[in-house]
Amino acid sequence: MNSDNRLLKYVAAFVLIIPFSVSVTAKPPENFDQRIEEVRQNAGVPGMAVAIVEQGEATLVKGYGTRKLGGNRPVDEATIFPTGSTGKAVTVAGLALLVDKGMIDWDDKVIDHLPWFRMYDPYVTREMTIRDLLVHRSGLGLGAGDLLFVPRTNLTRKESVRRLAHIKPATSFRYGYAYDNILYMVAGQLIEEVTGQTWEDYIAEQIFAKAGMSDSTAASEPRFAAENRAFPHARMNGGLRGAGDQEMLDERDELGRTAAPAGGLALSARDMATWLKIQLAHGKMPNGERLFSEQSSKEMWTPVVLQPIGDLPPSLAAAQPNFDTYALGWDVSDYRGVKIVSHGGAVFGFQTVVAMIPGKDVGFAIMINSEDGQVLRGMMSELLDHYLDAPKADWPEKWAAFRQQRIEKGLELLKSAQAKPAKVGPSRSLDAYAGEYVDPWYGKIVVGRDKQGLTIDFTSTPRMNGRLEHYQYDSFVTRLTDKAIEPAVVTFSLDAEGAVDRVTMKPLSPIADFSYDYQDLLFRPVAAKK
Repeated sequence: MNSDNRLLKYVAAFVLIIPFSVSVTAKPPENFDQRIEEVRQNAGVPGMAVAIVEQGEATLVKGYGTRKLGGNRPVDEATIFPTGSTGKAVTVAGLALLVDKGMIDWDDKVIDHLPWFRMYDPYVTREMTIRDLLVHRSGLGLGAGDLLFVPRTNLTRKESVRRLAHIKPATSFRYGYAYDNILYMVAGQLIEEVTGQTWEDYIAEQIFAKAGMSDSTAASEPRFAAENRAFPHARMNGGLRGAGDQEMLDERDELGRTAAPAGGLALSARDMATWLKIQLAHGKMPNGERLFSEQSSKEMWTPVVLQPIGDLPPSLAAAQPNFDTYALGWDVSDYRGVKIVSHGGAVFGFQTVVAMIPGKDVGFAIMINSEDGQVLRGMMSELLDHYLDAPKADWPEKWAAFRQQRIEKGLELLKSAQAKPAKVGPSRSLDAYAGEYVDPWYGKIVVGRDKQGLTIDFTSTPRMNGRLEHYQYDSFVTRLTDKAIEPAVVTFSLDAEGAVDRVTMKPLSPIADFSYDYQDLLFRPVAAKK
């Protein structure tokens, strides 16, 4: 869900596949432990975990570094890491079990199972299928609705799904690709409505328990109760998120658990190895029994929507895919002309990548307890090159340089923007801006007035509050108590009589995570003000 997650797509996609036979187990690269440690320490990542599976066997399941910065407890094969959007594939597997039982079909209309489900457009409500929920072609904009759970929420999953009815589409239904999380929340709610179990209980019992993934958790409290867990870290004191010194975050300030079906799982390296075995075996578990059918496996990996391909600099040109598509919870793409099935995941303080080379019967997962995504992209490309017999290319170093350039550019843009404000305004007394304002899908904000100036409280999001500092004209910048939350520019628009008519927002940082979709908000006064 983090913006770094988008760049993971550049190193995985789909093209017409060059077939080749499965070779004998290649084993991980020579001196791989030393290479991992070199990259980890150079990037300042506290801890990592890696799982590699080749021809049905785990050839590496290991932890590196420590569970938290400054600590002495090492990461091992059982340490659990939140894995972000890589969990979308697990939600899809949960649906596949219901498909295999004949309880649902991929192309069933969502309203057949959730009669109260509504999208903004009645036509989309009628036509939306379960498959549509999973492939990012609904017409919603990038990350639309993410503020319903970012950075946390006091709403229920069902209430969040109900608020979909008020989110305006950005494009026509099934017109193109735009990554979202909220429709995976719908998928999780659908599982609950069909089975009578919460998504959390269903995943724990029907996926993790059956597969023997005994370390993994689908809910917060079991994760926090696990002694062998990694802790989140990020860089936030360098001017924008991603720059500055590594610091440990409050693990309880996790993303709202309502969005767990979109990326709320915590897995260990050894459970990741089991998951990779099942995926590569097309649903067959290590004990020989089936978790899901081969037909469901085929559906999961069948491309549905083309993704736009961004341009990479010349130094990273070899990682540029020819085609990039989205299947059911998986990116299906090409790397050096070879089919790759993969997905990245990012939640606050953690990042993960899972990748498979089906033609080689090889898969791997890399998890880190920080937001230094260049490590994942670099090591992913390095492992792909190893298993495809491509020349070494110093990928971690190249991706690190690319990310540093991006951070520096972001700081330049931010500095430039902050130097521009006109020394004009505000046009009304501060009391005139105070009041309650409502957005149809997010809910209410309260703008207060005290001796120091204006305050703001995002009432649907616990502890998302702070001060409003004048920027220019009738625009203010949020200075939130929780420094981990991206600040926003808040603009009050006045009517002909000088009263506040609407409030709009946009992220202050030019490279803010897309989940801070402030630009999609439109607040109106709760009551007319004099």
